[in-house]
Amino acid sequence: MTIKTAMVLAAGFGKRMRPITETIPKPLVPILGVPMLESIIAKLRTAGIQKIVVNAFYLKEQIQGFVDAYDDPMIILSDESEILETGGGVTQALPLLGNDPFVVVNGDVCWLDGTEAAIERVVKSWNPDGMDALLLVHPKSKAYGYEGAGDFFLENDQKLSRRGDATAAPYVYAGIQILHPKLFINAPKGAFSLNEIFDKALASDRLYGLEHDGEWFHVGTPEGLREVEGLLQSMLPVASKSCGA
Repeated sequence: MTIKTAMVLAAGFGKRMRPITETIPKPLVPILGVPMLESIIAKLRTAGIQKIVVNAFYLKEQIQGFVDAYDDPMIILSDESEILETGGGVTQALPLLGNDPFVVVNGDVCWLDGTEAAIERVVKSWNPDGMDALLLVHPKSKAYGYEGAGDFFLENDQKLSRRGDATAAPYVYAGIQILHPKLFINAPKGAFSLNEIFDKALASDRLYGLEHDGEWFHVGTPEGLREVEGLLQSMLPVASKSCGA
């Protein structure tokens, strides 16, 4: 199945990135001179995604201006009048996303592709017969800047299970996924997390994962941003290319 539509989540406050995000939304924070949102859109287009929906709430005028600068009718703003969180943001945008499965990318995620472009790998791995959600996950031990306990266990059949009561889980959600819109039938009104959507897919035994085979960076704080830029400068052949875009 060919997936041609994606959403980029760009509405959040980015509180941990303050003071930088007091004047600029986190997805527009540059890494090595390139806004994270610009790198993400470039990778989506390289993967063959034709329609890209970007949501906006915090400092939305800047996101609106960024989208308008593309002068591309297939890059569309989903304007939020209140903060809807990740799940509510996707729910509001469903009329723009259509009735087929779509890619969702966090607007502040930074990664380098491995043997193949990560978004293309996720799309190729999508199996509509068995999946309602497919999440790209990354080994916690190899996640630059990540200090959490991990999110998921990845089974041999690619099914995901939650960390639950375990002290740690080996994989962290990497901010790229495919979702089927049927998961949003009877979704909560207003703000809610996509974690509720993951749990719905998990309850139906239709939540799957794909391990990322490249590099992945957690960009959480100003200090973390500087660390990521230093790592990228040592990894990338051209330092001006942010997150490998």
